[in-house]
Amino acid sequence: MTQMKFQATIRYWRPELKRGLAVADIPSELIASLGGLKQMKVKGTINGAEYLSNVMPAGSGRLALSVSQKMMKAAGVGVGDSAEFEIERIPSMAHATGVTQG
Repeated sequence: MTQMKFQATIRYWRPELKRGLAVADIPSELIASLGGLKQMKVKGTINGAEYLSNVMPAGSGRLALSVSQKMMKAAGVGVGDSAEFEIERIPSMAHATGVTQG
């Protein structure tokens, strides 16, 4: 799996609340390469700081990266800031080993 790079502004999942879950929208041209509009585990960097997180469908054909307080602190950014992201899908254990869960 190849790391993909993009720039995005960190926003609140529900901007009208001005608090809560922070996310960064994945550019639409990267969604298919990442695995489509579904929840999955990812890794990468924000402004060079490494992270492990997940992405999830955000409605209207968008995919959003969950950005924790810890991730923002390590990267020196906050909600409303633009940052440089690298992202790579982490293969599921079932996919990596050929074993299914259930």
